[in-house]
Amino acid sequence: MQIPALSSALEGMSRAETQLNKAATDIARAPGSDIVDLSASTVALMESRNNFEANTKVFKVADDMSKVLLNVVG
Repeated sequence: MQIPALSSALEGMSRAETQLNKAATDIARAPGSDIVDLSASTVALMESRNNFEANTKVFKVADDMSKVLLNVVG
């Protein structure tokens, strides 16, 4: 049985990880960069963290729901 919410959450977590890695790399290269670029990278870093946390919560809820369903069914 495949639960779409679990797949969506995992995909979202993967996208957030990719975005986080890119933002962290941009920030690491920032010492010679423009302040605006550093600000945008910092915002992207915070956004990716929030996206990862949100997808983690979706994954947890979907997992809890599937456990309840399995307990009811079997």
